[in-house]
Amino acid sequence: MPRMESTQRTVRGNGIVQRVRVAGPPDGPPVLLVHGNCSSSAFWEPLLRRLPDTLRVVAPDLRGYGDTDTVGVDATRGLRDFADDVAALLDAPGIFGPGARPVVVGHSLGGGVAMRLLVDRPDRVAGVLLSASVSPYGFGGTRDLDGTPTTPDFAGTGGGTANADFVARLIAGDRGADAPASPRNVLRTAYVADPASLGDDEELLLDSLLSTATGDGNYPGTAVASPHWPGTAAGGSGVLNALAPAHFRIADELVAVAGKPPITWVRGDADVIVSDTSLFDLAYLGSLGAVPGWPGERDCPPQPMVGQTRAVLDRYAAAGGTYREVVLPGCGHSPHLERPAEFVAELLALTEQAG
Repeated sequence: MPRMESTQRTVRGNGIVQRVRVAGPPDGPPVLLVHGNCSSSAFWEPLLRRLPDTLRVVAPDLRGYGDTDTVGVDATRGLRDFADDVAALLDAPGIFGPGARPVVVGHSLGGGVAMRLLVDRPDRVAGVLLSASVSPYGFGGTRDLDGTPTTPDFAGTGGGTANADFVARLIAGDRGADAPASPRNVLRTAYVADPASLGDDEELLLDSLLSTATGDGNYPGTAVASPHWPGTAAGGSGVLNALAPAHFRIADELVAVAGKPPITWVRGDADVIVSDTSLFDLAYLGSLGAVPGWPGERDCPPQPMVGQTRAVLDRYAAAGGTYREVVLPGCGHSPHLERPAEFVAELLALTEQAG
């Protein structure tokens, strides 16, 4: 089967200049790939090589990543800044065919962007593939399957939760492997369960991670003090704040969306980022003793991220939609890199179903 080869284009949309990878014929079944946090469209390149060249595949660099403009993120809009940027590509000349309704694939943060796009533009989405997606109740700060806040201000979320050493090494462009928080080691230990799955693409993927723009408007964003443990809550700008449940809570809107295109949810059971026991959730780290002063399970339980997503998708199905959950044993946070054959099969099946 002939395989994809991508080209890169520059598109002005939603008031910013976006860098976009494009592959396949303009009239092919449309697929839109939305990358996650601390990466770029280059993260999809290993997947593109495995896709049939009959598809029309578009993969943008989100704002502040890759070669798209370093424009600040208004976190009070949740992930809508990203979703609006992506929506502008649907009708950009030469990107998709007229009136295209792509299958939207979202990885991690990109899964939240895909949900936001579906809610805001249901007429332009044929199907959604959520890959290791953020919960519909955002990241951190909630205690149960209904997304109930742990504290009134969602303490333990937002820009103040970022690992300061990782941010410093990101800013420095550190390519070494001499510290646990180096970007290379985070790529090897958090993005995948088995670093061997990175293969010959490790440098490409590290380049992608290091393309992340840093600062108050981008990654990680601002922080505000909280009277509740661990003393920080979401601010109003930047990426981690846009992911915080104070600003991104899309469950009810997702369940109510018109049309209800099919959703496939692919995740690994060894994911340490999006998990009911996430090593990036301060409440779970507190329970392990890694963050001092944890007030205990009753006051600050870890966020049940996987359980929340399943509960919301069950509601989506009960309201007339359909979804399929695919759990990949031994897979971490990047199913398309770690288990590409299974991932491609699910994407092609969804594309056929949505078509």
